[in-house]
Amino acid sequence: MTEPARTRSTALDRFLRIVERGGNALPHPATLFALLALAVILLSALMSWLGLAVTHPSTGEEVRAVNLLSIEGLHRILTGTVTNFTSFAPLGTVLVALIGIGVAEHSGLIGAALRLLVLSSPRRLLTPVLVFAGVMSNMASEIGYVLLVPLGALIFQSAGRHPILGMAAVFAGVSGGYSANLLIGTIDPLLAGLSQEAARIIDPAYTVSPLANWYFMIVSTPLITLLGWWVTEAIIAHRFPDQPTAAGEIEGDHGRALSAEEKRGLLFATLAVLGFSLILLWGCLPAETVPGSGFLRDARTGELLKSPFLSGIVAIIFLYGLIAGVAYGIGAGTIRSDADVIEGMSQSMSTLGAYLVLVFFAAQFVAYFNWTQLGLIFAVEGAEFLKGLGLSAVPLLVGFILLTAVANLFMGSASAKWALMAPVFVPMFMLLGYSPEVTQVAYRVGDSVTNIISPMMSYFALIIAFFQRYEPKAGIGTLVATMLPYSITFLAGWSVVFGIWLWLGLPIGPDSPLSYPPH
Repeated sequence: MTEPARTRSTALDRFLRIVERGGNALPHPATLFALLALAVILLSALMSWLGLAVTHPSTGEEVRAVNLLSIEGLHRILTGTVTNFTSFAPLGTVLVALIGIGVAEHSGLIGAALRLLVLSSPRRLLTPVLVFAGVMSNMASEIGYVLLVPLGALIFQSAGRHPILGMAAVFAGVSGGYSANLLIGTIDPLLAGLSQEAARIIDPAYTVSPLANWYFMIVSTPLITLLGWWVTEAIIAHRFPDQPTAAGEIEGDHGRALSAEEKRGLLFATLAVLGFSLILLWGCLPAETVPGSGFLRDARTGELLKSPFLSGIVAIIFLYGLIAGVAYGIGAGTIRSDADVIEGMSQSMSTLGAYLVLVFFAAQFVAYFNWTQLGLIFAVEGAEFLKGLGLSAVPLLVGFILLTAVANLFMGSASAKWALMAPVFVPMFMLLGYSPEVTQVAYRVGDSVTNIISPMMSYFALIIAFFQRYEPKAGIGTLVATMLPYSITFLAGWSVVFGIWLWLGLPIGPDSPLSYPPH
């Protein structure tokens, strides 16, 4: 019996039971935002009656708390409810991106590509490939959790290794490396939209690109892959020793080789993606380079920064998913008519019911918070407090990473937490001279590293069920004890790289300054 199957209660198990009870005591995130919106209304009245006011550091004007618990406030709430929802920045970007990715997922492209990546790797490289595949899969919503995690177990089992070891490696990449990727996923425009809403508390014209953290994400991908590889082999492998398995024991079809139809589909998809990429490259080249090129650059300046290409990245994500998904489906025979394409789009939308409800209440909370001026007031007061501490950029932002990592244990949704934290911390750090893009990077690091040990993470129970398939007595303590070394290592390694990044003054993404206002 391996160590995770022990029933003896440890200090870690007792601590996790406290965390679990605390997390279960929280209401549903949608309910939480509804309550927070109500709390903002009441708080605005209290702060207004107390005469709370600050001096705007840029304009020198007095900023006073606005009372929403008034006739004027009631009118504004009633007339703004619909527009608060429909104009909420993350909503449209997420819906558009998911429509395209839904086609790629429905056609079978994403599942086949991940299987090809993992199954074609040498045995000695299975661990880093699984971690890397997990990191890359997080751009496609739940596909990494529902397909790649159990696939990792089957692959390790077929290689004579403990299946839980394979699941741990994949889960570390999928969830612990949630903010690392070589590509842009749906979470990027979502968080960028929330950051932009928060930044406009200070600067109404400020924009945050979905590519704001791309350079840092790219470098984070090999970092998380190497750290996950090291933790798996140096620490976790000792707890789950190899278990030689007879050939033919692989269950289901997750471990099967790609069929001829799937290979043809991948070939079609590769050619389609290559062709589309060449068109984009042609449009991004300077106009004088190739005849007809440059049509995706800024029409006035000819520059790539702030060009239609970068501003339209969400539409490009949609087109990539649509083109690749349709091409794969035609080659593999999984798409036979336009009805199949529409079905894929519809299925991706049908999973967003709970998200839309959450966004409705989150949009009201964000709007109310902005109307009251409390975000700006708290930012000014908080910035003055942080200035008084005399901390430099690195310890200050690393402290914010730690704060986010702890908060993630009790509230799992990355977008829900950022919708709550961004209106306070983005303006606060802007007033301290740090850009919203930098604050967003710090948040994403903290949010990722504790996903794998957070009972509030939406797929936590599913991963426990996967564990129990191979360790029937496994529970929450088993999962957290297994994943805790990844969490600690990712937190330490990522924070060090982030600190070095700031110290060197490297850009974190295209047109993404480190300081505010940009130099």
